[in-house]
Amino acid sequence: MADLRIYNVVILGLGFLLIFTAFTTCGNIEQTIVKSLDNDTFTGSGYHSLGIIYGIFSFSNLLAPTVVAIIGPQFTMFFSGILYSGYVAVFITPSTWSFYFTSVLIGIGAAMLWTAQGHFLVENSDASTINRNTGMFWALLQCSMLFGNLYIYFDWNGRIEISDRSRKTIFIGLLVTSVLGTLSFLALRKTFPTEEEMLNEEEGQPLLSSRTMYKQRANSAVQDAKSEFKTILQLLKTKTILLLSCCMAYSGLELSFYSGVYGTCIGATTEFGVAAKGLIGISGIVVGIGEIVGGGVFGLVCKNNSFRRTSVVFLGMVVHFVAFYLIYLNIPDDAPVVLKTSTLNKPYLTPSISIALLCSFLLGLGDSCFNTQLYSILGRVYAEQSAPAFAIFKFIQSIFAAVAFFYSGYLLLTWQLLIMVTLGFTGTLCFFMVERIQNFSVDLQQEY
Repeated sequence: MADLRIYNVVILGLGFLLIFTAFTTCGNIEQTIVKSLDNDTFTGSGYHSLGIIYGIFSFSNLLAPTVVAIIGPQFTMFFSGILYSGYVAVFITPSTWSFYFTSVLIGIGAAMLWTAQGHFLVENSDASTINRNTGMFWALLQCSMLFGNLYIYFDWNGRIEISDRSRKTIFIGLLVTSVLGTLSFLALRKTFPTEEEMLNEEEGQPLLSSRTMYKQRANSAVQDAKSEFKTILQLLKTKTILLLSCCMAYSGLELSFYSGVYGTCIGATTEFGVAAKGLIGISGIVVGIGEIVGGGVFGLVCKNNSFRRTSVVFLGMVVHFVAFYLIYLNIPDDAPVVLKTSTLNKPYLTPSISIALLCSFLLGLGDSCFNTQLYSILGRVYAEQSAPAFAIFKFIQSIFAAVAFFYSGYLLLTWQLLIMVTLGFTGTLCFFMVERIQNFSVDLQQEY
């Protein structure tokens, strides 16, 4: 049984590794790809597409648990993987309607995929193995930021424009990768029979009543969904969630910036010359390294320690603010909004590749600081209501990521950085207030 559970966790991690190698690479380069298309009929925007994905994802999270409960996590992940593959396939022969239509579908698929992943991981873990299994899955997932971006660097290095042939080659490769990840979910195995199956075996009945079984599952899932929705509404009124919502919102803004906007800015910087397009891939890799370093250090070494939690969030704010200041000096102001593939404005400093990649690392490191500590404090404060609390986190984060993607194509870089600095400072201050409130409550309980 233990070996089967480890097998399932590894296969799950490999499936996500392959699917998100395709998707994260796609998200990192899609605005650059869209700008380089030699197609007068295509009017789509990579920023708008990503905004739609995160917007639909945020609302679909409310319905995803019901779907997973009815059809099971394995087939939910398989179906979601098909939707991810469909989105990647659109870039082989782009059209505006299919681009935005699959953006809606992948937003729905993402909610189902992540809900099913959490359900399946818990099914294959117990109290003594949940940390190990989560770490194994997380390590495999983070590697998805490395491989696809490495290929982009080698293929695009030295290119000024991205040809149709190069685009098709890249996305056919990403499509195959995503399909392999989707098919890997079919290799997952059940670790124990369901409650309905055990009842049927005890009574000696064949599974002819599957229709009734699914109806019972659906009714139970709907009742659970209603109960969880009521809990979410109750938690949204609490002081803790209201304060943490600022920090959650900031995590959404910076998520959109490092995952879709910053790579586009580097690729559009004229002063980087023929190296600019290849640097998009390297930037994605360095962001991933920052995420891995930060998650490993702050997620494991500093967990369950309130003093260190506030220290890590403060460090994350400082790291991000340093990155934003260097980006402000190093990257042209019109980089995110330029209509063609290169910038016209001049930055304050002569753009430096070393500084640009240092900022990529700092963005990944700071993101891991905020996310690991948000998960930590939510798990501590809402230990008995963790699912609704994390649903609120994902909802707020995704909404603000969607908003950021929509304005990223219109606001100059300076204004985007200023918005993140303002909300980042406010979010960090609110996080400190929540920690102080929680520590004060603990002290009162100890006195009485």
